[in-house]
Amino acid sequence: MEDKPFESMNMIPFIDIMLVLLTIVLTTSTFIASGRIPVHLPQASGSALDKDSNRIIEIDAQGRVFLDGKAIAPEALPVATASFPKSTPFLLRADKTVQLQRFIDVADALKQSGFSRVAVQTQQSGRP
Repeated sequence: MEDKPFESMNMIPFIDIMLVLLTIVLTTSTFIASGRIPVHLPQASGSALDKDSNRIIEIDAQGRVFLDGKAIAPEALPVATASFPKSTPFLLRADKTVQLQRFIDVADALKQSGFSRVAVQTQQSGRP
């Protein structure tokens, strides 16, 4: 018996494998690029996240303030939150290198606007 040389190669299995690999890459890339503002949170011994927080205020390392991902001037925060009900919970995320005064300005603006449900997000420290 003599073997015949390959005249052509069947590319369909190769294409199927490439499509599966492409699907895996595209699926995992959506988890990597979350689109969040980079904030290095300070550490605390206990860190519990309030799951019903529906408004997020973030302060990045440069001191810029973001309300639900949109940049806002700290002075405009009371005007931007005026339409929210006073029972609206806020989650305050501030970079650990931000000046304390910027953090206090944002927290004070929320307090002056009558919001009492304000939580501060931290990272749990590695200490026991």
